[in-house]
Amino acid sequence: MSLKRTNVYADPEDLALIRQTAARRGVPEAEIIREGIHLAAMSTRTWDEPLEWPTFEGSGQPVTKEEVSRAVARNADLG
Repeated sequence: MSLKRTNVYADPEDLALIRQTAARRGVPEAEIIREGIHLAAMSTRTWDEPLEWPTFEGSGQPVTKEEVSRAVARNADLG
């Protein structure tokens, strides 16, 4: 991935949060900033085609972990 350098102005409070997060995660501050830029860009992205979301049939009632596991195992061979 090719990166391009740019300059931005940021509030000192935001920079302090970025510094703390980077230290806690053990990554460079630039990585936190790049992630933030990516999230901001993706949050306003639009697609030409609608997204296809899977649908599920059911009663609308909560299911147990075991029921979910059985349904996934039952349909694993269909993919």
